[in-house]
Amino acid sequence: MMLLPVLLAGGAGSRLWPLSREQYPKQFLALTNSFSLLQNTALRTQILPNVVAPLAVCAEGHRFIVAEQLRAVNMGQAKVLLEPEGRNTGPATTCAALWALETYGPETVLFVMAADHTIPDEAAFAKASGIAVEAAKAGHIVSFGIHPTHPETGFGYIKAGAPLEIEGASAIAAFVEKPPQAKAEAFLKEGGYYWNGGMFLFRADVFLAEVQRLEPDMLLACERSLAKAKRDTDFVRLDGPSFGDARNESIDYAVMEKTEKAALVPLDAGWDDVGSWNFLAKLPAVDPRGNLARGDVMVEDCDGTLVHGTHRLVTVLGLKDTVVVETVDAVLVASRDRLQDVKKVVNRLKAAGRSEAVARPRVYRPWGWYETISLSDRFQVKRILVKPGEKLSLQMHHHRAEHWVVVKGTARVTNGDKVFLLGEDESTYIPLGHSHRLENPGKVHLELIEVQSGSYLGEDDIVRFEDVYGRTPEVAGMP
Repeated sequence: MMLLPVLLAGGAGSRLWPLSREQYPKQFLALTNSFSLLQNTALRTQILPNVVAPLAVCAEGHRFIVAEQLRAVNMGQAKVLLEPEGRNTGPATTCAALWALETYGPETVLFVMAADHTIPDEAAFAKASGIAVEAAKAGHIVSFGIHPTHPETGFGYIKAGAPLEIEGASAIAAFVEKPPQAKAEAFLKEGGYYWNGGMFLFRADVFLAEVQRLEPDMLLACERSLAKAKRDTDFVRLDGPSFGDARNESIDYAVMEKTEKAALVPLDAGWDDVGSWNFLAKLPAVDPRGNLARGDVMVEDCDGTLVHGTHRLVTVLGLKDTVVVETVDAVLVASRDRLQDVKKVVNRLKAAGRSEAVARPRVYRPWGWYETISLSDRFQVKRILVKPGEKLSLQMHHHRAEHWVVVKGTARVTNGDKVFLLGEDESTYIPLGHSHRLENPGKVHLELIEVQSGSYLGEDDIVRFEDVYGRTPEVAGMP
């Protein structure tokens, strides 16, 4: 029996704005330790027996971030299943099960989990997972129920039913929608109710048989999408039109609430969905008045204040139950009892066409990253980092020229019909309309300052001739 972790790495994490943005959402951020939430999730699965390299499911735009972060924790054998569009967890899980069926066989056990949750008690996680595996072997589709610590109204609940033949597992009596406060309090008082943590474990063949029975059209769309998928070493690109035919539905509504094979395994391991900045409150306070500070922060005469600084000194004075989050281009100041409404702010930013809702100043690419230092009408200054052995696409621009100054490492530059090396403190000029490419042939990171000048500086002013990462010439954006 093989255990395949399936890491669902979609979602925008808008309630953790301004740190989390659509182009680099919360699952890729290091919020609890030196690893990202995705990396912590992947590492957590490796303590389980008979586990194979994980399968991550994400959007096309995040594919290189996912692959690079998994390689950074020695999981270079992981596969990445690319969704052409978001269709909720039902189609994503079904495609993952179909891939597991053809790759490892029908009895493969899938452990489906969100990539942006935290579970600090790994021993309790491993124990509950072992019970769930035994239940899956017996033909059950397992949902993990999180032990509630307070009457939460933002989660759905699962009510435990009669005990099953597997010790520690039970049938599911009911799934309950997000309740009002009074009902949530009654659930805790009565007992036997658990938060629905969105974690599932099952055999590939058992799950797919239930999808066939309950959602045949979804299964057919997913089968077609995988059959027509484009595959390479790291990625499986699902076919867009076929995938779009799958009903936009969660695994809960599509399968779990209808199947007679559902089982519940309780999990009491400090789980948190990192759904808002209130997750900081679970970290140890830095003073007796319940304040928590991360970064270059000074707190004076505050109570219950959570401050996250990233780029500069942040000082707070005389605040109570307030969250302050500082980034290079945006600052959030919010009452702790309104943090679920941060998404409303993000929606207003989107409606206004503000880039702060979507992108961070530092933009990650498969070859490294770039960030804007200064921007005006006819010029832009960027800092660019290229990883060892990587290269940008061969490209040209219609509306801008570029000056490159190397500040660290060695650059191999293609400028028109010339190819040459640049060392530290050396520079070159790329005239408007010239084909050009930047490469790092060295063993250390290449860093340079790029000064763009011209009538139009948008990232869609790119004509791409050649690209080692398989991106099409039509794709706009920094190559």
